[in-house]
Amino acid sequence: MNQRRNLEEFDVSAAFLEEFCNTFLLFPWLTPAYIDLPPVKPSAIALGTAFNHGVSLAVLAPIFGETYRRAKAADTKEEFLRSKEAASAAAAWGSSLTGSGLQAYGVGALLNATGTLSQKGAAYLGALVFFASSAPSLVSQVITQDRPLEITAISALSRVVETVGLSMVMAWWGTRTDPFH
Repeated sequence: MNQRRNLEEFDVSAAFLEEFCNTFLLFPWLTPAYIDLPPVKPSAIALGTAFNHGVSLAVLAPIFGETYRRAKAADTKEEFLRSKEAASAAAAWGSSLTGSGLQAYGVGALLNATGTLSQKGAAYLGALVFFASSAPSLVSQVITQDRPLEITAISALSRVVETVGLSMVMAWWGTRTDPFH
C-alpha cells in the first residue's frame, strides 16, 4: 500500500498512533506520514509567547488586581488558595499562557510558510490574521451585543497588538530554524 510506510523509519509511538488511527477510523489521514508541522525557531516561540502573554495580562490586570487584594485580606494562605478567586485567576493565567504559545507558533509558521522577512510584510500578515480571527467578534460586539464602545475599542486594540504586533516582533527576531533555506 502506498499510504503505509515502513515502520522502521518511525519510532514505536508513531507506529502506535498510526495503528490507533487506522483501527478506530477516527482520522485515517492523521498518520505519521502526514504529520508535518512546519518548524519554527524555539526562541521565537518563547519570545512570541512572552509578548502575547504580556499583552493578555495587561487586559486581565483588573482580575489579578482584585485577586491580589483578596489575598492580602485573607487570614491565611491556605484560605486564599482554596478560594474561588484564586482558582479563576489561575485558570485565566494558564489559559492565557497556553493560548499565547499556540498563537506564537501559528504566526511563526505563517511567517515561514509565506516567506515573510520584512516588517511591512509581517504587518500585512498580522492584519490578515486580525481580520480573519478577531474582526467578526468585534463587529458582533458592536452590532448585536450593544457593548459600550470603550470596552470594544480596548478589546480591538489588544487584539491588534496580539496579531500585528506579534507578527512584527517575531519577524524582527526571526522564525526560521535554517536561515539559509
